[in-house]
Amino acid sequence: MSFAVTVDLVMLTIREGALSALLIRRAIPPYQGGSALPGGFVLPEEDLDDAAERELVEETGLRGAGHLEQLGSYGAPGRDPRGRVVTIAYLALVPDAPAPRAGSDAAAADWVPVAALPPLAFDHGRILADGIERARAKLEYTPLAAAFCPPEFTIAELRQVYESVWGTRLDPRNFHRKVTSTDGFVVATGRSTAGERGRPAQLFVRGAAPVLYPPLLRKS
Repeated sequence: MSFAVTVDLVMLTIREGALSALLIRRAIPPYQGGSALPGGFVLPEEDLDDAAERELVEETGLRGAGHLEQLGSYGAPGRDPRGRVVTIAYLALVPDAPAPRAGSDAAAADWVPVAALPPLAFDHGRILADGIERARAKLEYTPLAAAFCPPEFTIAELRQVYESVWGTRLDPRNFHRKVTSTDGFVVATGRSTAGERGRPAQLFVRGAAPVLYPPLLRKS
């Protein structure tokens, strides 16, 4: 049995304090006019990672991401009305994301807060939900939150990432203590910037630790 292969992109960023996902409006059937994740068919002789990057540029005009990883594969029969199609989903995190530009088979592209998502074409609702949960979970035990931040950031900015992704408020002092005492999570630059209420705030960069120990656990 033959089948086609596609790539789909769960792209997440933080805009105006809200975790947001990149969605397109499909310009062609199936689901013409519906909302979907950016993505498309893998071309002959094309690597999966290359296909993901190509589709990102073609459908949104965006190039590169702060973090890109394979999320999973989805191949349930009937997930695509065009025939048997298996998709490889990617999770991409983008700091300071610009406005996307629609192209190819996308009529529009926009960042949409995850708290106000519309129904999505295909099984993209499930894929997006999996990507959001992957991001939330990885913030617990990896320094992935720094991928949402600029190269240099304050602890308050890092805390705002956790609050936006987890959808909860965190105690500033407790968070500062946990982050700065976790070996290899952040490294002080020795520079400062204006912080909350005009107070100088120390600037940090992401450390070299691949995992956080102890992890920063979400409240159950």
